[in-house]
Amino acid sequence: MEYNDITYEKTGAVLRVCHNRPDKGNAQSTRLLAELDDALARAKADSEVHVVIIGGQGKHFSAGHDLADGMKLRGDYTVEQHWHWEQEHFLGNAMRIWDLPKPTIAEVSGACIAGGFMVANSCDIVIASDDAYFSDPVLHSMGAAAVEALLHPWVLNTRKAKELLFTGGKISAEEGKEWGMVNHVVPRADLEDFTMKMAQQIAKAPPHATAMLKRSLNRTADIQGYRNSLNAHFDTHTVSSSTKEFWDIVNQGVAAMVAGGKNSGSDK
Repeated sequence: MEYNDITYEKTGAVLRVCHNRPDKGNAQSTRLLAELDDALARAKADSEVHVVIIGGQGKHFSAGHDLADGMKLRGDYTVEQHWHWEQEHFLGNAMRIWDLPKPTIAEVSGACIAGGFMVANSCDIVIASDDAYFSDPVLHSMGAAAVEALLHPWVLNTRKAKELLFTGGKISAEEGKEWGMVNHVVPRADLEDFTMKMAQQIAKAPPHATAMLKRSLNRTADIQGYRNSLNAHFDTHTVSSSTKEFWDIVNQGVAAMVAGGKNSGSDK
């Protein structure tokens, strides 16, 4: 696959894949997600790649799913088709990052919103710049029950996740670190070097043993209910984004915003 909406750069045993739509806040188009999936499949099959960094070119990690792209699809799909498409491309994308047998590091700068929140928090480690912030405003902006993958109570805790989601607010990188969602916060100018150094250190570990260790760590979370809870929420999310309430909000504001060629950074 030829990449247009991501970059793909190997440095030794480290692969760095970046959202590459900086003029759109790195909003995740259908093509970008397809390219990201392809890059992950390549990384999985490439024995030379031991660690994958996922970042963003320009100011922001990602402003979320591309609204113009998403609303066009919604207009063409039945509810049933919508469920299958989002299960494969939105929830599926997050789970394929989670299940990648090689360690993944999210390199987060600027905005990390909604769909961007899902991608970053599906990674094993999150390193953020001091200007980064995290948000999932789709309850307020779209009338949907959060994004497709409800990672929030797993990477924060239930009480903090409720505050973030119910208010539609945002948390800084430092606050994310306090709550255990972010591993390290570094100056923006140091983000790439810091992340690469950690990736290179991880890449020194024996790859098969690393894959087995990640498998056990992920299974621990899955035994606690991680995968089942995300699958259960996905159905709830799909119902909530098919209601009259949802479409009233869409018709009142989002359609006009999309027609104007803007992207709010929300998930839909």
